[in-house]
Amino acid sequence: MKNSTLVIIAGGKSSRMKRDKALLPFGGYNSLAQYQYQRFKPFFSKVYLSAKDNKFNFDVDIIKDIYANSSPLVALISIFETLKDIDEVAILSVDSPFIQPKQFEILFNSAKKESDIIVAESPNGIEPLCAIYRRTILPIAKEMLKDNRHRLMTILDKSLTQKVLFQKERLFINLNYPKDYKIAKKSNNF
Repeated sequence: MKNSTLVIIAGGKSSRMKRDKALLPFGGYNSLAQYQYQRFKPFFSKVYLSAKDNKFNFDVDIIKDIYANSSPLVALISIFETLKDIDEVAILSVDSPFIQPKQFEILFNSAKKESDIIVAESPNGIEPLCAIYRRTILPIAKEMLKDNRHRLMTILDKSLTQKVLFQKERLFINLNYPKDYKIAKKSNNF
């Protein structure tokens, strides 16, 4: 992973949380975004945050969404159009604070050459924001954007997707609601 790039997706609307999840204090850091960035930075050659704009109060490189829509699909397209010399990128959602670098190590070690996407699968199902995406998805992603179809499950279905099973569903808990955030803050298992 030391020669790989990670992009933390942090540009969502956070409508269920009622405030920007990426900016919530977490794990001793000023924000969940900074927490995720600091945890993963030692394990990748480069870590970026993906967002509509630079709303963060720490030093980090931002990949801004190129298109007006807000979705992980828009983020993926923007990432590959911005990082033109990168053929694959690891993707992590900012609101998944229990995923560890170990999960990405397993994804990278499991990756087959012919796969377009190497994605985590938990007992709850596919986890499209804990995955490795390759540039080969770009034509499908752009076609989906043109048709205003933003669900990542669609791109997974239309691509050569390799699923890697993880048994611990707790790793993939997302902080979607205020109650999720409150419980996660009290957890000692960071």
